[in-house]
Formats: sequence, structure tokens, C-alpha cells
Amino acid sequence: MTADPDKSRNLAVVDRVQKYFPVQSTLLSRTPTMVRAVESVTLRVRRGETLGLVGESGCGKSTLGRLFLRLLDPNGGRILYDGQDITRLAQSKLRPLRRKMQIIFQDPYSSLNPRMTVREVVAEAIRIHKLAKNRREEQAKIAALLEQVGLRADAMGRYPHEFSGGQRQRIGIARALAVEPEFIVCDEPISALDVSIQAQIVNLLLDLQETLGLSYLFISHDLKIVEHIAHRVAVMYLGRIVEQGPTDRVYDNPMHPYTRALLSAMPVADPTQKRLHALVEGDMPSAISPPPGCAFHPRCPRVLEGTCNQEVPGLIEATFGSEHRVACWNPLVEP
Repeated sequence: MTADPDKSRNLAVVDRVQKYFPVQSTLLSRTPTMVRAVESVTLRVRRGETLGLVGESGCGKSTLGRLFLRLLDPNGGRILYDGQDITRLAQSKLRPLRRKMQIIFQDPYSSLNPRMTVREVVAEAIRIHKLAKNRREEQAKIAALLEQVGLRADAMGRYPHEFSGGQRQRIGIARALAVEPEFIVCDEPISALDVSIQAQIVNLLLDLQETLGLSYLFISHDLKIVEHIAHRVAVMYLGRIVEQGPTDRVYDNPMHPYTRALLSAMPVADPTQKRLHALVEGDMPSAISPPPGCAFHPRCPRVLEGTCNQEVPGLIEATFGSEHRVACWNPLVEP
């Protein structure tokens, strides 16, 4: 995406956040084993922009998305929304902010209650936040929301099983929009849909962003979709951000070997188009016992012994003022 929104203000920020999950400990160990899902991540989403978050399955993307919304409590670091620190905010004080922060889930088949009609699904949040004076106004809001996401108003009396996957995801989007949010976490919202439907949902999200001024954290493993929808992109590996920057810069000149490997696996329509070539062997290490130093070093073709396997690299700006940052001791300079 080449259009650049107003970047003057950060809306949602995570600052050096950590999230560990305990796993079952053995009889011989008193200390529970921890899964290091997110490890010291700092990211910001600006007003009116889309930040794409990509990486392999299990790298911590969805966990990070839930941390942005305070659906999970971090083990360390801060979470800020519109300049307010919400890291330790009590649930009673956090509730008014819930209107401003919403999520679109990955699976449209399991994220909708099958016992509730579409009217009840969308009306639930409207009633919780008391956004309609009476049932007539509530009905009008629901009808307008359904039409806004490309569904007929008379669909509100039907149940989720009566709709296709794409239609169910539109219902999920209408539910998220019901409270008039500013920031939406899109947690792989198209991965469970047919390819023919994915473009429709992405275009709907873009239209809604332009109309309503929404900000998105768009989580996906589909790099082609992220290239189309995101203003900036962050690449995550084993709980850490290894590269981030404006989408065109990262895609045109990936500096981290892992980013290059992801982009080299991305299919291209034109076989004559110049492609990146990168080979990564092996699987991602366990988040229970990550390797020392750079977590990518056991799979990296550019590893520097004595450095990469001992010290964790920080995010360093590739070119001054470019906002293109990479966490690598031996970054790639040429594409």
C-alpha cells in the first residue's frame, strides 16, 4: 500500500511487553516451565493506519494482538491506548475503553454463537454499552451495520449456520463495528475463507478504514495480502520482532535473513519477475527453551559464531529517518 495516513499520533502502543504461559511442571521441578510467547516487544499503531504483523504459526502473533487489547495481562512492559497507560487498569475502568478497541477473529464458524440470531449477536455489545435508546433505534443500528458490511437488513432474523463463511465473517465485522471503535485487531480474518472471498473481505476492511478512519493491527501469514493492506509491517519470530518498517521498504529490501526467507516463499504471478532466493532449514525452536542469543541463529545462513549465538540483537534503524529497523548482527544490505 502506497497511501500514507496521518501519522502524527500513536493510538495503540505496546512497550517492551512480555507474556509467559506456565506449562505443567514435573514432580522433580518446583518451578513451573514457562512458554515465552512474547519477549520484550515494542510496537505502535498510528491513527488511521494498518500495521501488518507476519510470521510463522506459533511465533506469538495472536498473543501480541490480545495484549494490545488487554485481553491478556502482560508479565512485563506497558500497554498504552491513546496515551493512557492501561497495563494495570481495573476492569471496571477498562470497560469504557472496550468500545474503542475491538477484534475480528480468525474462524467465522466458531466465533459466532450458533444459538443467537444475527440480531442478537450484533445487539449484544450495543446493549452492554447502552448505545441505543430503545429497541427501534437498536433495530435501525443493526440494519445499518449489516448493510455497511454488505449484507441485507433482513438477515438479522437468521442464525449463523444459514450463512457462508464469508458472510459469517461480515457478521463478525458488523459486531466489531457496533460499538463504533477506533482500533481493531484483525486476527487472521481471512485465513479460514476461500481465496475468492478473501479479496472481498480485504476490500471491505479497506473501505471501512477510509470511511470510518479506523486503525488496524492486521495479523496474517499471507504476505501478499499484507503487502496490499498494510502501511507498515512487522516480522515476528519466536516472540520477538526481527524487522519492521514501511511495507514497501521491507518488501523491496528485506534486511533480516528470516524476512527474506518469508518473502522468497511468496508466490508471484509473473514468472519473469525478479525473485528473492533464500533457504532456511529446520523448524522454529521451542518457545519453552529458546536458543541463546538471536533465536534465529540455528537456522540462519549468515550466522556469526561467537556473536549471534550469544547476544540478542536489538532493533537498529537501517537508514536514518527511514523507520526501517532490523534486529540482526549480520543484516543483508542488497536485495
